[in-house]
Amino acid sequence: MSDSNTTDFKYPSIFILLGIPGLEMAHVWISIPFCTIYTIAILGNFTILFIVKMEPKLHGPMYYFLCMLAVTDLVLSTSIEPKTLSIFWFNYREIDFSACLIQMYFIHCFSVMGSGIFVAMVLNRYVAICHPLRHSTILSNPVVAKIGLAVVLHGGMLVMPHPLLARRWPYCRTNIIPHSYCEHIAVVKLACADISVSSYYGLSVAFLVMGLDVFSITVSYIQILRAIFSLPTKDARLKTFGTCSSHLCVILASYIPGLFSFFTHRFGQNVPLHFHILMANVYLLLPPMLNPIIYGVSTK
Repeated sequence: MSDSNTTDFKYPSIFILLGIPGLEMAHVWISIPFCTIYTIAILGNFTILFIVKMEPKLHGPMYYFLCMLAVTDLVLSTSIEPKTLSIFWFNYREIDFSACLIQMYFIHCFSVMGSGIFVAMVLNRYVAICHPLRHSTILSNPVVAKIGLAVVLHGGMLVMPHPLLARRWPYCRTNIIPHSYCEHIAVVKLACADISVSSYYGLSVAFLVMGLDVFSITVSYIQILRAIFSLPTKDARLKTFGTCSSHLCVILASYIPGLFSFFTHRFGQNVPLHFHILMANVYLLLPPMLNPIIYGVSTK
């Protein structure tokens, strides 16, 4: 290989995304449900933002957090789906190296933010049920703004090392990514260097964020359930639990596909590659579609 070619491969100007390897002939058919899910997600989340903005009665902590989740879902789904559909429809597989790192950052950053917003939402439920008389005092507008800022900074700072480390590695093997978007591990695996730092940091962030957030949500719901079961009548218990049902459904719809995709990717060596990539797309696309539907159905 000549020096010029070596330089080009060490610092690639573009990556080539393959879409879903092994299912190239079905790309057009796969694009139909993907496009439908993305369209519903866009319409549903914009509808939530519009209704909350136009209805003064909804200007409270619960709906502020719901708007934060809607914005997160919009950015997350838009970070991957237009490029994925361009691969499926037009076979446009090239992505600029810097654009790939930006896409990587947005995907992981807003995934972490979404998890943080779930914790904020369960905190709101906890205060509303366990300390109802102090709810407006504890979760005032300035406090909600500070929580939102903390969630943004938490996600932005934790994920920042992903693209910074990925930019450091030399890519002298290939610039072909067997994926439909620039997923962190799929990109750094192409490096001809020891990527242990990137791999271990990615695992640490995943377990740290998921572990702490799930622990916080679990502890909060234990306290919430104790408060619900201490209510004097069955109707009061059912009514109060009903206010938590939509949030529980959203959490399950977000965490279960994500955990399944994560563990099959890390430990399912015998699972076909196309199944890995399909699940990696589903766990990023499904929650943004389901969240506005679940909250829209359960909220008058």
